Amino acid sequence: MADIETSIFPREQLQEFSSRVFQSFDVPRQDAELAAEVLAISDLRGIDTHGIARLFSYFGLLKDSRINPRPNISIVRESPSTATVDGDNGLGLVVGPRANDIAMDKADAVGSGWVAVRNSNHYGIAGYYVLEALKREQIGMAMTNTTRIAAPLWGAERMLGTNPIAMAFPGKDEPPIVIDMATTAVAYGKIEMALRKDEPIPDGWAIDNEGRPTTDPKAMADGGAMLPLGSQRERGGHKGYCLSAMIDLLCGPLSGANWGPFTPAFTLGHSNPDRWVGKGLGHFFGAMKIEAFIDPDELKRSVDLWIQTFRAAQPAPGTDGPLIPGDPEREAEEIRRTAGIPLIMPVVEDLRQIASETGIPFE
Repeated sequence: MADIETSIFPREQLQEFSSRVFQSFDVPRQDAELAAEVLAISDLRGIDTHGIARLFSYFGLLKDSRINPRPNISIVRESPSTATVDGDNGLGLVVGPRANDIAMDKADAVGSGWVAVRNSNHYGIAGYYVLEALKREQIGMAMTNTTRIAAPLWGAERMLGTNPIAMAFPGKDEPPIVIDMATTAVAYGKIEMALRKDEPIPDGWAIDNEGRPTTDPKAMADGGAMLPLGSQRERGGHKGYCLSAMIDLLCGPLSGANWGPFTPAFTLGHSNPDRWVGKGLGHFFGAMKIEAFIDPDELKRSVDLWIQTFRAAQPAPGTDGPLIPGDPEREAEEIRRTAGIPLIMPVVEDLRQIASETGIPFE
């Protein structure tokens, strides 16, 4: 691995900087602070690819007037337990939380809430939304389609996004189980980090522009594609592909958003599709009131027992034993709340450029 310089920053400093950058593009203060919070939670949980490292992309899109800083977020279709929300091309970091709130409100009212979203943009980490549901004694679900970057199984061109999905279950004495994953072999941000660090990527992550397996992130970026979770069929790639397709269909056709290769670009470096089949990016949120199914304490005790049972399982050679979903992020958060957020220098340079162009102090 190539050595790369890293600097540590207080989370509060990064969050305040993000908020001020959003406000500099006429994003209302409340919305700017919400967007900055979503990024900060990502950094705290060690998901560096979706935290303040993403600010440069939002900055570019806002600067190019590709995102509406003051959207009129509206419900265009509704029933007691469902809704379709139009995000009016707003920041996904604002549209997503507002739509998730609607799903949770419906769950409080009738037991479950399901919200499809169109005309939005990149919404940060899916895990943010399910953590919010836990605060309300609910089980949350969140998913989104994203800019085309991945090939379908046996395909040789970009047709789907990384299409992440998240779900969380509360424990009583144990920490919650938080499942937050892309349906590609890895999140695209890991490819970006490999490019920034000038490092190779593992076999099974990507193909080049001729459909051949590659460990060179530049070959993937230069017209290649990421592979679905599992990569090839013999490694279970058909399962990752089907998960990605399911998410794309829930977030796109169901909401009226673009889908597949027609999803809009997230960064200025990605070209937009030649035609549209809907409006913006799509999300899908679910919220289930635990009390509608079982006594919340009973569920939490069962989740505790589940966690304890799996932790007690025989460990594989050379490991500390089975991982509980959410463990790495929880451990990162425990460290980073005190120690601060590590940023690699290419990210710091991006932030310095934003500071230079906006006049907002960074350091």
